[in-house]
Amino acid sequence: MAKIKVERPSWRALLRRHKFLQLPAAHDALSAKLIQRAGFVAYQIGGFALEGARFGVPDIDLIRFGEKSAAVREIIGASELPVLVDCDDGYGDVKNITHTVNVYEQMGVSAIFIEDQKPPKRCGHMAGKEVVPPEEMAEKIRAAAAARSDKDSIFIIARTDAEEVNGLDDAMHRCERYLKAGADAIYIEAENSEKDLRRIARAFKGEHKVVNVFEGGGKSPWMSPEQLQNLGFAMALYPTTVLFRMTHAIEDALATLRSGKPMDENLAVSMKDFELIVNLPKWALVESKFRSGPLAKVRKAIDKMLA
Repeated sequence: MAKIKVERPSWRALLRRHKFLQLPAAHDALSAKLIQRAGFVAYQIGGFALEGARFGVPDIDLIRFGEKSAAVREIIGASELPVLVDCDDGYGDVKNITHTVNVYEQMGVSAIFIEDQKPPKRCGHMAGKEVVPPEEMAEKIRAAAAARSDKDSIFIIARTDAEEVNGLDDAMHRCERYLKAGADAIYIEAENSEKDLRRIARAFKGEHKVVNVFEGGGKSPWMSPEQLQNLGFAMALYPTTVLFRMTHAIEDALATLRSGKPMDENLAVSMKDFELIVNLPKWALVESKFRSGPLAKVRKAIDKMLA
C-alpha cells in the first residue's frame, strides 16, 4: 500500500480557525493517538513529559536534540494533528537552531518554541534558572525565521524565562525584542499571579500569546480555557496534566497487581477498545489483502520448506 503523506493545516491557519488552542502534551505515540481520539485539534510535545516518560529523568538538560528528535519522529507519525514541539534553547548557537528548524520542518512539525535560558536549562517551574542576554536569543530567533522555507511552514514562538530571574518588566522587554527579531508569538514562562497574566495580555494585545497551565505544582495560577481566551491568550500548554494522571494510574495498577487483586475493568480500557485505538482493523485489512494473493503461495511454499 502506498504511504499517504499527511497534510496538516499550518499553525497560522489553525489559529485563524479556532482562535484558542488547548494543547495537551504527548509523551509517546500512544498518547498522541489518544489526544486525537479525544477531539483536540492540535497538541504539543513538551520536554518535561518527554524526558520524564520516555527516559525517566527530570527536565534538567540531560536529553538533547538527537534523542528528542528521534522521539518526536515517532510521536508525530502516530497522529494527523498539527503539533507544537518544545525546542528548549535550540541546542546550541544559531547553527544548531538552523539545523533544528530544518529537521523539524522536514518531519512535518507545525510550530516550535525556543527559550532564552542559559545552559544547562531546566523546567521553567524549577528553581535555579539563568537567562542569556536578550541579543543572543534574538540572534537565534532571526536564524530560526530564516531557516524555515516560508512563514507558514513552522510557527516560531519565543519563550522567555526572565520573569523569575529579573522580573516581569525585563521579560516583557525581551518579548518585544524577540517579536522584532521575527518571532510569531511570545511566551512568558512561570507567571506568578493572575495579575501578571492580565498585565501581559494588555501589553501584547495584538500579538499571539502563549500561557503554560502547569497543573500539579507549578508557579502560575490555574485559569479556565475560557478565562484565558477572554484575556487574549491564543494558546494554552498543558505539560503535566496527562503525564501526572498517567503516572498515578500506573502506580495504582501496580499496587493492585502487587496485592494479588484482579484489574478493575471500570478503570481500564477493554481489549476491543485498545485494538481500535492502535488501529488493528487497518492492519487486518493489509493482512487479508495480501494473504489471499500471490504472496500467500510464496508464504505457503516457504512454510512447507521449513516444516
